[in-house]
Amino acid sequence: MTTPGNAEHGLRLIPFHGLRYVPQRVGSLAAVTSPPYDVVVRPDGVDYLESADPHNIVRLILPQAETPAARNEQAARTLRDWLSEGILSTDPRPALYVYEQRKAGVLQRGIIGALALSDAGAGIVLPHEDVMPDVVTDRAGLMRATSANLEPLLLTYLGDGPGTGAAAVIEATAARRPPLLSTVTEDGFCHSLWAITDPAELAAVTTDLGHRQALIADGHHRWATYLRLQQEHGSPTPWDFGLVLLVDTARYPLQVRAIHRMLRRLPLSRALAALDGSFRVRPVDGPLPLALEALADASERGNAFLLTGDGTFHLVTDPDPALIERTVRHDRPEAWRRLDATVLHATLLDALWQIPDTPDQITYIHDAPATVAMAERHGGTAVLLHPVREAVVRDLARQGVTMPRKSTSFGPKPATGLVLRSVD
Repeated sequence: MTTPGNAEHGLRLIPFHGLRYVPQRVGSLAAVTSPPYDVVVRPDGVDYLESADPHNIVRLILPQAETPAARNEQAARTLRDWLSEGILSTDPRPALYVYEQRKAGVLQRGIIGALALSDAGAGIVLPHEDVMPDVVTDRAGLMRATSANLEPLLLTYLGDGPGTGAAAVIEATAARRPPLLSTVTEDGFCHSLWAITDPAELAAVTTDLGHRQALIADGHHRWATYLRLQQEHGSPTPWDFGLVLLVDTARYPLQVRAIHRMLRRLPLSRALAALDGSFRVRPVDGPLPLALEALADASERGNAFLLTGDGTFHLVTDPDPALIERTVRHDRPEAWRRLDATVLHATLLDALWQIPDTPDQITYIHDAPATVAMAERHGGTAVLLHPVREAVVRDLARQGVTMPRKSTSFGPKPATGLVLRSVD
């Protein structure tokens, strides 16, 4: 995306001294990586990653202790120890990093760097989802204690083609040079990283991105955290920049998936009873993949949700127009008012089920089978959604309209642990 006329400038991505694992000091690079912190949602997921290698990055992004202060201090102490022990080391030259993710049928390339921060009003980096202040507070405490950006955000932009600017540098780097590292993670993705240090190549990237606009695809809470810490430290400081991965989606379109909800304290029977007369509710056949096909078909015609939790599946569609009129706010574009996430939060969660959006009530999960399994384990309700189209997300973001939080999951997401940024 090029920046709109009211933006003073575009993206400013600068090289930095990457902080990376020393391969000889860890079991394997794959064993020390992790998905982003908000994808590792279950304690057993944290335990699994911690047991994969004693130096897994999850010990920094999701430290385990009784209080937030203790967790943050533990992460800071762990980072100091790993630096002093030579587990992590700093690259000698500042660089931008070409990052590739490859799997059968999937190829994504982008560029990692330190991006100059700007608020949404500048029209340079566009958020599309709301954030929760307590999550920002949690991430700010961790970044403050470690003085580090521990994982890159995923941002997208629209480039002009493969032959010029940043795209040309990315493609030439990946095609002609051996990577700094290459590893295959458990999900089958091969991750490769190259450093760009040549002044002419850095200048080509800078010039190209200087008139671009980006959409936050993944990492809204961390972007809000960057802005909060910048405000705390004043300017100019290294806190004026934050670690990001920029992907040109004209060349590498991202996959868009839904983020599901697990309602811990609402049994399925009670959830369904509360919908009587307000939505059309009908049972659909399982197993889960077949029920999700029914959800996808119904989503083509309007709002649709799949509810489960006791082994049965129920398709929820056709909300009462009068109910939508009464419960969904009117000061937003019609495309926003029709979003499944909007109707879910305003009409179902707030009005009919009266469930507050707090961690003890609602768990957000990216994986449908995991959502169903957790609902069955807790005796709760899994609410499964169909993903919104990327064009809708981008159009609303350009209008300055944010979607309900956790409305979309863009991917593939960058692996955490391949390159970090110290803010000291």
